[in-house]
Amino acid sequence: MAVAPQMINPMPAIASIRASVLAPLVEQIDRRSGKTDLLLALHGLLRSQLEDPYAMIPMARYIAIFEDAALITDEPSLGARLGTLFKPSDIGPIGVLFSISGTIRIGFERLAKYVNTVQSATSSGVFEEDGNLVWSYRLEDARMWPRRQDSEFSVVASCQLVRSCFAKSWKPLEVHFEHLPPRDRSVLERIFRCPLKFGESANRIIVAGRDAARLYRQEDPALSALLERHVAELVGKTVLPGNISERVRALIGIYLGHKPITLPAIAAELTISVRTLQRRLAEEETSLRELVFDTRAAIAATLLEADVQTARIAEVLGYADSTVLWRARKSWERRLGRKE
Repeated sequence: MAVAPQMINPMPAIASIRASVLAPLVEQIDRRSGKTDLLLALHGLLRSQLEDPYAMIPMARYIAIFEDAALITDEPSLGARLGTLFKPSDIGPIGVLFSISGTIRIGFERLAKYVNTVQSATSSGVFEEDGNLVWSYRLEDARMWPRRQDSEFSVVASCQLVRSCFAKSWKPLEVHFEHLPPRDRSVLERIFRCPLKFGESANRIIVAGRDAARLYRQEDPALSALLERHVAELVGKTVLPGNISERVRALIGIYLGHKPITLPAIAAELTISVRTLQRRLAEEETSLRELVFDTRAAIAATLLEADVQTARIAEVLGYADSTVLWRARKSWERRLGRKE
């Protein structure tokens, strides 16, 4: 479960998540190693992309970056620790809905209902088992593995939501994780204070039936209805920033290295015609080709400076092989030379 800005827009067709969710990770890596730009570049991203609230990144890259961040910072329980800092406001109106819920059950039902407005290709649900409430969270694509950091962050963050909105001393009956048990479980044991199971089919929080049903507050029906309607309306809207080039740059970040970046593909994503896309980019004195060129050049510069193998750079940038990358590099150098 990811931190998200207040604005909620529909997810792209591929499994994606908002680039801004990486902000806490970037802060941690900046503090611990200073290798943030290298890490992002290795996954085909630029730091500037994280500042755009409309930017999206493939979920697979987010998962991989989270795992690499734990290695770089030498903190195996990084995701769990960041989860303890989670606040309702971090997921915007969804978090507000959770915070005003009368019971823990209603809070988790709302969280499960709207999780896909924050990240796509995610299964989250609530069901009863042996008189208790079970909240389940799982990324649908099994190829996104390992994903320990996201799993622990999401489950800990959800637990933190309950404690901050209902009862500080609350603890689950049991917590399940998909991944195998880590070498050191002490951090998770200290956070949850309950039995932990690993190697399960999904990540789950089991809430005692009496806790789930306990009434903590009387909801304001008008406020709840307003927020529910607000979230539902935002889910159905696509709000484009005035600067079309920034929106296109964000989409380049999604596609780069994963699928061809073409005018028809970008125009379809923006639900405008190819001619309109070309015209609007021209009005901003740029083009799709130039935006792709600039993004690739900036990422390549970071990777080349770090002596990353050219075959790996070519893969990140979506080139067929190192030869094509070499030709592109010459083109970058000529263009930069003209600018200077």
